Amino acid sequence: MSNLSNIKNEIDTYASTSNLTELQIVEKLKSHYFNKKVNANLKLYKQGKKKVSDITKDLKISSRKFYAILEKKNIEHKKYNKK
Repeated sequence: MSNLSNIKNEIDTYASTSNLTELQIVEKLKSHYFNKKVNANLKLYKQGKKKVSDITKDLKISSRKFYAILEKKNIEHKKYNKK
């Protein structure tokens, strides 16, 4: 419990010194750690050690979003036709 209160205090002090609200700080932290997790999973995907289905379950995103991330980062992947 004390670790959580330390984090809350740090966020409060950072919010008071910056122009951001506490919620904006938390959103930035959330996006930072999500991107960190995505990059770690992309590294495993490139090496062939992790499948798309495992990555999407781990990140809790849809496969369509994952393929959009792959295209955004210019990573080769197979494109399947729905025909």
